[in-house]
Amino acid sequence: MRYNTVRPAVFLSRPNRFIAYADLTGSTVTCHVKNTGRCRELLLPGTTIFLEDHSEASLTTRKTRYSVIAVLKERENQPPLLINMDSQAPNQAAWEWIRQGGLAEYGAVSDLRREVVYGNSRFDLAFLLDGKPAFMEVKGVTLEDHGLAMFPDAPTERGVRHLAELSRAAAEGLSCFVLFVIQMKEITGFSPNRGTHPAFADALKAASQSGVHILAMDCAVTPDSMTVDAPVPITLN
Repeated sequence: MRYNTVRPAVFLSRPNRFIAYADLTGSTVTCHVKNTGRCRELLLPGTTIFLEDHSEASLTTRKTRYSVIAVLKERENQPPLLINMDSQAPNQAAWEWIRQGGLAEYGAVSDLRREVVYGNSRFDLAFLLDGKPAFMEVKGVTLEDHGLAMFPDAPTERGVRHLAELSRAAAEGLSCFVLFVIQMKEITGFSPNRGTHPAFADALKAASQSGVHILAMDCAVTPDSMTVDAPVPITLN
């Protein structure tokens, strides 16, 4: 997936989940944060961020011209790590990856659809896999610690419910997937963040034992693009 116009800026502050202030060429601008997660380890004063410029904003109902989509995370004794932090990007990147044959080892995909209801949940993607119904929940991952990617960065009861629904669907014979889209490179492994939400870690392990396919893929990231790239080893315990 690709953004149209992207501009570097300096992060100043985040007064609430939806808004940030940034220094753009010497002027303070108000930005929409396209990620309602905590992102405390990413959005630090003085950090370089990248803004999508909606130059047409004054002609629409948009309240802000700029959206925060990526950040350069500073690391000790290493170059900064570019992380896409747009929570809408993983679904689009996953869609493109599947369309380009990302699930070929599991079968032939057809009739790919978004936001499909099953039981009490609405799954991100649904499709036919060798002609049989399949569901996928996509989770964007921006939390990294010394090369280990983790999810979630805050408790997610909604995520636990989705995993339970996928487990039930898998028990009924449907093909089910959870795809963790890691919105960066230089990742050596993925693990559920048990310290932040033990119930999610337990639900993910139970889903795997129920037959749900657990996938983790890193991404090739530039300031104006993100593409699902390579598989990452998963540790559930």
